[in-house]
Amino acid sequence: MLDQLQDILGSIKPVDNSLSNKIQTHLDDLTKPQGSLGRLEEIAMKYALVTGVNRPVLKKKKVFCFAADHGVATEGVSAFPAEVTPQMVYNMLNGGAAINVLARHAGADLEVIDIGVNHDFADHPSLRKYKVRHGSANMTQGPAMTTEETAQAIMAGVALAREARADGYDLVATGEMGIANTTPATALFAAMLDLPVKSITGRGTGIDDRMLDHKISVITQALEVNKKHLATPLETLAALGGFEIAGICGLVLGAASVGIPVVVDGFISSAGAVAAMKLSCKASDYLFFSHLSDEQGHKAIMNRLGARSILDLGLRLGEGTGAVLAMQVIEGAVKIYNEMATFSSANVSEKK
Repeated sequence: MLDQLQDILGSIKPVDNSLSNKIQTHLDDLTKPQGSLGRLEEIAMKYALVTGVNRPVLKKKKVFCFAADHGVATEGVSAFPAEVTPQMVYNMLNGGAAINVLARHAGADLEVIDIGVNHDFADHPSLRKYKVRHGSANMTQGPAMTTEETAQAIMAGVALAREARADGYDLVATGEMGIANTTPATALFAAMLDLPVKSITGRGTGIDDRMLDHKISVITQALEVNKKHLATPLETLAALGGFEIAGICGLVLGAASVGIPVVVDGFISSAGAVAAMKLSCKASDYLFFSHLSDEQGHKAIMNRLGARSILDLGLRLGEGTGAVLAMQVIEGAVKIYNEMATFSSANVSEKK
């Protein structure tokens, strides 16, 4: 697995910017004042560059919701018990979760990935089974995962991205489900981006002040206990992450390796994206960050990355909900680019 991961990292190329002048010329020729569509023009430019064509296609969209449990949940860092993870997976498989509603609205296909849930599911057409283990270990006692397990979870995400390319998907999005997963995500941000734990630790599922203080202490303890395991991005992800975060990391890396743009959901998905960027800085070229999470610290994280989210709606659910909403904005930007008349072709006078 580790050798396969190195091969994937070596296959990722930076986006070729040689088309940027041609794309910008077309944007400026659209029947509007130059730059008047603001970030839609920026989004259209990035999408075209990632796809590597002057007239990009965006027809098929898919969101992958990775699900896993976390040993650190036993530390009482969530308002919900760990049993909710498989319950919510069943809700998604039955079509009743928020991500189901919004994916249908966006015209995006949804696939749920059991990559580490502490439960065995029967076969289902919307469920993919890539289970590495029945949940991660408690990171306050040592590494949450081994490096081999982490590489296995990453490669599962890579395989899904490459399969999406073979199936003709033009845009993919990340999503997740896992009780207590804001705790490992925060620990990863603290370790990988050198951000203070207290300032980026939020309330997750809605914990009170007492539980928030406890959560901060749990994350601090995990960082201390695992400090000798934080030498490389892979070791850090293994020590402080979770299987769904590693799967998201792999989806990003796999998509970058085959030239598919990726929409990154909120706080948890951003942790997977950061891990991917630490493993390959070139991966950032392929990313759209969907929304600014209402989770405390996400703004500081985006600032540290120099990234700008597409939406700011006060969302903190996860699942991929913000990502599928942002997919529609990206689709709108691409339609503007492809379908709007130009001054060159329409009988419209340009500004003198």
